[in-house]
Amino acid sequence: MTEPTVNLNTRYLGLSLDSPIVASASPLTGHLDDLVRLQQAGVGAVVLPSLFEEQIEYDALFVEGFDGSPVGAEAISGYHPQLDHLTDGPDHYLSLVEEAVRTLHIPVIASLNGTTPGSWATFASLLQDAGAAAIELNIYRVAVDPSVTGAEVEEQHVRLVADVRATIDLPLAVKIGPQFSSIANISQRLVDAGADGLVLFNRFYQPEINLDDLTVEPHLVLSTSEELRFALRWIAILRGQISCSLASTTGVHSVDDVVKCILAGSDVAMMTSAMLQHGPEHVAVVLAGVRRWFTDRGYQSVDQARGSLKQLSVPNPEAFERSNYAQTLRSFRR
Repeated sequence: MTEPTVNLNTRYLGLSLDSPIVASASPLTGHLDDLVRLQQAGVGAVVLPSLFEEQIEYDALFVEGFDGSPVGAEAISGYHPQLDHLTDGPDHYLSLVEEAVRTLHIPVIASLNGTTPGSWATFASLLQDAGAAAIELNIYRVAVDPSVTGAEVEEQHVRLVADVRATIDLPLAVKIGPQFSSIANISQRLVDAGADGLVLFNRFYQPEINLDDLTVEPHLVLSTSEELRFALRWIAILRGQISCSLASTTGVHSVDDVVKCILAGSDVAMMTSAMLQHGPEHVAVVLAGVRRWFTDRGYQSVDQARGSLKQLSVPNPEAFERSNYAQTLRSFRR
């Protein structure tokens, strides 16, 4: 039997990748041996775990002070924010970037997780110096203040992207959540502010209420393929309307999931939960299936298929809009 020869090469953030599957930020991408396994399995790039704004600000405040002066009285008296649940600090993160860049031949993308403009954004330049091929800005914010409007939240997102862009020359991806009144508008504004790509969508982990001891605690539930639909919808809508790289994330588990991402218009499909469940080698299994799917249908490359089912290309573009709601309800059978 002839081996599938479809070309899986793609471009993301201006980077040339050997495959459209990217290992998104997770515990797996925080260890060098797992990064090597992911490369061997065929990922096109890796996104390192996020370094949090709180970690960088903590390091600046409690180690040397924001302005280089001695640390404040609270630090001296023993006050420390509760950061034990986060990864190691900035120095460790820079070392991870440097080691990964030295060891791997695929692009290494660093990740910053923050919500407010500030001195921490300048840390992006250190990641650039450490050799990162690109930076993914993961904006994870829960707007809980009733006095803050949606417009103000959006403006803070835009300003944050502009601040980071001003400090680096590297490609910049922005990972956002789905809770915007106009996803198309904020997407365009983020690109105008300096984003080279958008990662859709961030998965906000929800806390759990423990009825045994009446506490609120973190509760991790891995994604399923069903959760991919929202990203597919907006990738298909944005492809052809906004000029930037597009990455699908949350719910990428199977061969079908990756194929759907490409047909909708994704440059890459980012995978996390499936790799945590099945190990890095799961990527090789999925890539083999993706090759077979496109080869069996006569495609020469994923570039040829990309966006063929985007909203601007399908006969019924309204399927991505309101009509989908009524049709879905009518499709139910007991």
